[in-house]
Amino acid sequence: MTLRKALLLSASLLGPSLALAAPTEKAKPLAGKTGAPHRANAHPAVAKPAPHKTVPQSVQARNTETIAVTARRTDLAFVAAQHLPDADTRLSAERLIQRGVVTLRGLERVAPNLTIQSVNGTASNNFYLRGVGFNDFTQNNIPTVMTYFDDVPFAFSTLSSGLMFDLADVTVAPGPVGTTHGQSDTGGEIRFRTADPTSTWHYGASQDIASYARSRSEAYISGPIAKGLDFRLAGQIRQGGGWQTDPQNGAHLGDADSYALRGKLRWHSDDNRTTILLSGHFVQDNSQVVTSQAVHRLIGSAALPHLGQQQAEWSMRPQFANLIGRPEGLKPSEHNQFWGWDLHMDHDFGVAKLTSVTAFETGRQGEYTDQDGTSRAEADTYRTISANAFTQELRLGSSNPDSRLQWVVGAFYQRSRMKQRFFFDYTDYAARGYMMATSFSMNQESTSEFGHVSYRLPHNVTLFAGLLHEIDDRSLPGLTSEIFGGKTTAFHGESTAAAQFAGQVGVSWQATKTTLVYYKMSKGFKPGGFSANNTQIQAQLDPFGPETVLTYEFGFKSDPIPNVLRLNGAAFYNDFHGQQVVGTVLIPNYGPLSEITNVPKSESWGFEGTVEFHPIRHVFVTQNIGWQRGNYQDFLNVNRAATNAAYAKTGVWRAVNSNFAGVDNGQPKLTLNGQAEWRQPLTSALGLDVGPDWSYRGSQAIAVGGTGFYRLPPYFLLGAHATLRPSSGKWEATIYASNLLNRSFFESGGMATTTYFYIPGPPRFIGGRISYGF
Repeated sequence: MTLRKALLLSASLLGPSLALAAPTEKAKPLAGKTGAPHRANAHPAVAKPAPHKTVPQSVQARNTETIAVTARRTDLAFVAAQHLPDADTRLSAERLIQRGVVTLRGLERVAPNLTIQSVNGTASNNFYLRGVGFNDFTQNNIPTVMTYFDDVPFAFSTLSSGLMFDLADVTVAPGPVGTTHGQSDTGGEIRFRTADPTSTWHYGASQDIASYARSRSEAYISGPIAKGLDFRLAGQIRQGGGWQTDPQNGAHLGDADSYALRGKLRWHSDDNRTTILLSGHFVQDNSQVVTSQAVHRLIGSAALPHLGQQQAEWSMRPQFANLIGRPEGLKPSEHNQFWGWDLHMDHDFGVAKLTSVTAFETGRQGEYTDQDGTSRAEADTYRTISANAFTQELRLGSSNPDSRLQWVVGAFYQRSRMKQRFFFDYTDYAARGYMMATSFSMNQESTSEFGHVSYRLPHNVTLFAGLLHEIDDRSLPGLTSEIFGGKTTAFHGESTAAAQFAGQVGVSWQATKTTLVYYKMSKGFKPGGFSANNTQIQAQLDPFGPETVLTYEFGFKSDPIPNVLRLNGAAFYNDFHGQQVVGTVLIPNYGPLSEITNVPKSESWGFEGTVEFHPIRHVFVTQNIGWQRGNYQDFLNVNRAATNAAYAKTGVWRAVNSNFAGVDNGQPKLTLNGQAEWRQPLTSALGLDVGPDWSYRGSQAIAVGGTGFYRLPPYFLLGAHATLRPSSGKWEATIYASNLLNRSFFESGGMATTTYFYIPGPPRFIGGRISYGF
């Protein structure tokens, strides 16, 4: 079969769900095509540089119903994005499936300078991009790196748990954001675009079975209901996969138990100038969590357990189970329910396009963790969370992507509410010996106005600039700390407000047909908030202030040998004021506690790059590299290591303060990830793809200035896959392995009351996946 015939066949099978990029827009992926082959993508030759986009392309793509097929094949995806002045990492749905990225945390294995870590092994995550981020253990503050699903920002990142299925693509955007859409932030954003309804019938399913009885099942159906009205329904079920055991009794831990549904309904007018898209989703997650391994005893003399890579200890006293209203013998686990809806409305007036995005997200969580990492009840924790967020965005922007002048103006509103209650079992901690609970609420409201403009000058030079103004108001109306059988302490409410400008200015030059260089300066803004965990004194509720950063970035994108070699890279420098980090506060006669605080002055710098190489007919190689360094320039805080050491000698808590000026920020200096693949035709209708993938992550501090056990060790992981797929793209069958060398490593860490702990990463998994789609 000739290439042109294969492309025409693929287009006839996929219908309107396949929209191949024009010179000025990003290729729309094979919407919902389970296991769609990368080699089936095609793009026309780029005749001229694309203007700088100011309207999110995920919105532009929703109205695409035309099919443009050419015989010219490209083996390097996202060709049109090579003409956009950004350092974004764009990932197709196929690349994610191929690398086994099925959760948020997996993204750090396919993007440079990105770290996503679980909070104590749970479904809650902390994000770091270019080293910018912080450990928000209560998850009640705006994340440093914002997560979007279909243009909807998630104020509480946990609410996005379980939604990574039936995807179209993902974009990881580093650096300050907020002048073109959504919400301001200092670290960047991760934008997920899920597959949209199609106007012709499509359906598909996949089944993934792996070691430790892990099972992942997905299915979708998409098609027309009536003229101009289409729908899509997709679902996912995850079960099994638990790999931890308790050496004391052989109990098993870590099995997934969750399901999720997403439905979409799209209507468009006959002239395709008006589109309305209504989406809804539901997630139920009763999965067990990965439990910590204690690595150092801070308080007490009880020996720490000696554990193997796949072992852990935990406990649940019947008295604690009765207190929290959960069954006796409860294992560390989630009991979460999330649901939400969003409404997108677009209308093209001809001279401009108006977009409205309305969304509501809510969740209920019940989460049990054994944070001390032993069978003793020294820091057993159960928390309940009730949270919701309403967002509304309006933007008006250019409707002609070929115009020299591109512009967008808009406004964004967010209202969020949260209630949390932390239960602690300290019964076996001699200095306390009780159970207690901390309860608090949080109210938040913010508004912002933004605008962005770009103009393409002669000689392929484009100037662009953006401005944002944001007002954020949040309060903690009251917090109580109750010792059961003892006293209850009520703290008075706190509030904080901030109003800041953010912006961007830059220039790009399309030096040649295949080479773009750019320079931009961006100011980012992130509002302040509260540390609200384990509060003992009123001062702990003092709000921390806003974070601002001025980022200088120089980058380039180049396809020096089209369809053979791609080189993209960017260098950056961040100048922070009030950077938000987790510092330490010492409570007299109690001990050190973590507290989010502001660093008056700090800086970071580094680079990231991507090389895609197709040196010979069958070989395809992708390599991402991220490198960053940073230090505090002025930061007076409790020195946790010195304070702990002084307590070990004297038995008395006394704060040892240090100025951490010149101390490294503790983020991984080097991250590497990539893959190589050999694509071999077996017959005229069947091909085999086989190859390894790899990732490396440098050491990371879990406390300011941390050394020794205060740092997570570096690690290297190797994986591999082999995939059979027909030229039609209707099905594929894969065998794969992750952590092929069965390396012992740790993904995150922290401090409990009496111990420091690490969260271990998974051992070797070997599995198989089969999928079918039409």
